[in-house]
Amino acid sequence: MADQFFGITDTGKQRSNNEDTFIAQWAAKNDMIIACVIDGVGGYSGGEVAAALARESFLNRINKAASGDVIPMLIESFNLANERILKDKQQADERRNMACVATLAMVDIEKNQFYYAHVGDTRLYLLRDQSLVKITQDHSFVGYLEDSQRLTEEAAMAHPKRNEINKALGFESDLASKTDYIETGQSPFLPGDMLLLCSDGLTDMVNKQDITDILTASMPLKEKCKLLVNAANQNGGRDNITAVLVQNDKASSQHEATMPSSSSKSKGEEAISSKEPDEVPMNFKRKTSVAIPVLTILMIVFLGSTVWFYLQGQKPRVIVEQTKVDSLIKKQRNAQEVKLQQAIDQLKGHILLLDTSYKSPIVISEAINISKDSLLIKAKREMVLQSDSAYTGPIFILSAKAKSLQLDSVAFRDCQTAVASRNQTVGLKNVRFYNCKTAVQNYIEVPEKKYINGKIMPLTLKADSLPVKIN
Repeated sequence: MADQFFGITDTGKQRSNNEDTFIAQWAAKNDMIIACVIDGVGGYSGGEVAAALARESFLNRINKAASGDVIPMLIESFNLANERILKDKQQADERRNMACVATLAMVDIEKNQFYYAHVGDTRLYLLRDQSLVKITQDHSFVGYLEDSQRLTEEAAMAHPKRNEINKALGFESDLASKTDYIETGQSPFLPGDMLLLCSDGLTDMVNKQDITDILTASMPLKEKCKLLVNAANQNGGRDNITAVLVQNDKASSQHEATMPSSSSKSKGEEAISSKEPDEVPMNFKRKTSVAIPVLTILMIVFLGSTVWFYLQGQKPRVIVEQTKVDSLIKKQRNAQEVKLQQAIDQLKGHILLLDTSYKSPIVISEAINISKDSLLIKAKREMVLQSDSAYTGPIFILSAKAKSLQLDSVAFRDCQTAVASRNQTVGLKNVRFYNCKTAVQNYIEVPEKKYINGKIMPLTLKADSLPVKIN
């Protein structure tokens, strides 16, 4: 029972202060585990204060001797924290912009349940059967795109607006009247399950698969938390990094396949056993008649087919249930954009020629990710790339690995952003834009509170009525 929870926070590689904080402890009545991650917003003089006020408010309310349902208590905790932050903002002008985002969970291991409340872009994950499921939604523009499968995880991690949030404690007053502002929920927490609460300093730096690999490794929770922080720092450590793990360390139950019964199982408790059904005892005496062996074979076939059909019938139920929780059904990309993304990913050199095998326009429903060091995309004749009517992200997005993208003889139509870069080189030759809100969005990152020296050079773009001759 000792290795049930652990929390850690780290400043990261580029920040001089830590605006994150966390809770990982037993509640005062010692019947539930409190797990929480809080990420402050508002700079050195504000973010840390907002996070500290929220943490204190949560603990005071949860540890207050009172009975009642858990979810209302969590909502009240968030309301109290919001009021304290708003009040403090009015008393100190230098903290007028402070706020915080938070994910708070109460875990009842004895009853195999957890409850949570959430505002912002900190996250809550559930690890079950080696699969990591994102429970909370990110209250941000980029988070919405990722959760709705408009952006891949990699594109979301590199998106220039990934840190812009829509909700936080300290943004608005009277949260009690805004019933949909605080996200809440509860779920079974089965033996062997694990919860991860973390700040975006982890998830912006480490992808889901790498996090899963660390969480499923055989080691204490403390070591897993350290590895998560190390992985984020190795990938750049651009923000503060905080992770809290809670584990239901009771022995996992193994369920064999049984015939359906009238009683229904609770959500998440259905399991498919890989074990074969127990052998049916056959107490027949050996006789010379062929009837008994034939009947025996028929009974075995009947029992085997019954179990097989039952197991086949069970599988879709489990898949559907996991899909409801996971919300990870991939939106089917059309053949043209799949072909374009695969051509870029599999390209051996640095020049991709868009020939007549691509049908114009290429409709984009998810950002085309550029991860090559340098790439020239050139069309034999003008090739149009057009956003799907429901897609609002960029057509091309340059990952941290890319250094330059050159575009020759392509056109962009009906898009919010044609190219999103992270201060990388973007070259345009005979490129046209039709009804595009932003042609090239260039996001420049600098270390916080450091002296910055340099120069932002003016763009050298020239508009021509006729195309430049293509060599």
